Amino acid sequence: MQSTSTMVTQQSAPGSASRALLIAAAAGAALSLSLGVYGRAHTPTGAGIASFGFPAVLPMKAWFTTGAFVLAIGQGLSALWMWGKLPGAGSAPAAVAPVHRWTGTLAFLLTLPVAYHCLWSLGFQDGSTRVLLHSLFGCAFYGAFTAKMLLLRSDNLPGWTLPAAGALLVSILTAIWLTSSLWFFQNFGFPGF
Repeated sequence: MQSTSTMVTQQSAPGSASRALLIAAAAGAALSLSLGVYGRAHTPTGAGIASFGFPAVLPMKAWFTTGAFVLAIGQGLSALWMWGKLPGAGSAPAAVAPVHRWTGTLAFLLTLPVAYHCLWSLGFQDGSTRVLLHSLFGCAFYGAFTAKMLLLRSDNLPGWTLPAAGALLVSILTAIWLTSSLWFFQNFGFPGF
């Protein structure tokens, strides 16, 4: 026979999962909206930032975003491997989990100078469909990242939650890369290398 506390925990688990999902989604949406409002209300400086050894800021941003994009693809593959969903790969060794965490950390760190320049120097822009989509995806990325980090620390979540949050992050970063780095490389070549 189960104790009352066990029964209460089991009965409240769906409510706590729903609450965790709602809190994570609300926090992510609030951050995304805040970044968009700041980017729109802030008067862009037009100034550059450190180019980290690249010939200019724009090539640095294109390459840093490409690096984050490649690492995000690796994140998706390592997550599939850890969840046993990577065809033909077998079981993931224990080393895959820390590699997954550290490549995710590095991908996130690569996005920070890019986002800082976009918000501070350029602001939220909507001069063309590509630029508007890029601005929206940029804001959405940090909201989705926040939501995923909160969900990682939540208990009793449905099994689909973390894979869906990770897939959303990879999808948004892909959209960012397509509307910025790929466009830059197609129009300006591959400066910096």
